[in-house]
Amino acid sequence: MSTPLQPASDEKALGKPLEGWRLRLYTIIFEADTRAGQLFDRWLIAVILLSLAVVVAGSVNALQVRFETPFTVMEWLFTVIFTLEYVARLVCVRHPLRYATSFFGIVDLLAILPTYLALLVPEMHALIDVRVLRLLRVFRIFKLTAYLSEFQSLGSALVASRRKIMVFLSVVLMIVVVMGTLMYVVEGPANGFTSIPISVYWAITTITTVGFGDITPKTDLGRLIASMMMLLGWGTLAVPTGIVTSEMAAQRQRRPTTTRTCHECLTEGHAPDALYCMHCAAPLPPYQDG
Repeated sequence: MSTPLQPASDEKALGKPLEGWRLRLYTIIFEADTRAGQLFDRWLIAVILLSLAVVVAGSVNALQVRFETPFTVMEWLFTVIFTLEYVARLVCVRHPLRYATSFFGIVDLLAILPTYLALLVPEMHALIDVRVLRLLRVFRIFKLTAYLSEFQSLGSALVASRRKIMVFLSVVLMIVVVMGTLMYVVEGPANGFTSIPISVYWAITTITTVGFGDITPKTDLGRLIASMMMLLGWGTLAVPTGIVTSEMAAQRQRRPTTTRTCHECLTEGHAPDALYCMHCAAPLPPYQDG
């Protein structure tokens, strides 16, 4: 049944409204502000970390030989858990394809796909190595970003300051190209600066204060330039930190948002005291804190 805020023509496009067990399941999985949602997220974080520990431990040959069977059993247990979670996410949303093709949907798929593909790999040695599929399981670590608000805050700050960061990186790129070319002229192939790309590589490792030491200036002028770049590097590293930090501070001063989701259009991020969806104007369910 359509509402005045949602015409019948839109109901077909959006799918049937969430109701019954699908609505309860959606609230638990996607809305972390509820008590059940918080408990779900905490258990899932624990499972993700434990599965990563098993993958890391399984890469140690001595442990893999000694505990091969327990590792296999635990890996399949984790795979079944993540598979059920993935299916539940697809079932409780009205547009499963949108979630499946989203960033977190792809991460969820990568978390379970390697284990199933490994069943087919023994007959495909010429095409792919089983260890490659096993290592792909470390992509589960990206699942953590969906459940920790700090990750989301940092991501929002990076997105908001992306233009400033791009300008900063452009300036750094210009500096390393100019300084690399200058060092190519000053030092020359005799001292390891055989080309401008090699010299630019040296400039990047120098300005970032990494300094691998595989290429070093030998002339006094070259060492002076290198010293100036090292000092410049210390100041350069502080710039992106300040940009992101200022943006994160600005976000804290803005109106707080939650993971409240509109049950009509699935838009997230509504304020605690919001009564209507900021996207489709549909009434929001009461806010449940903790």
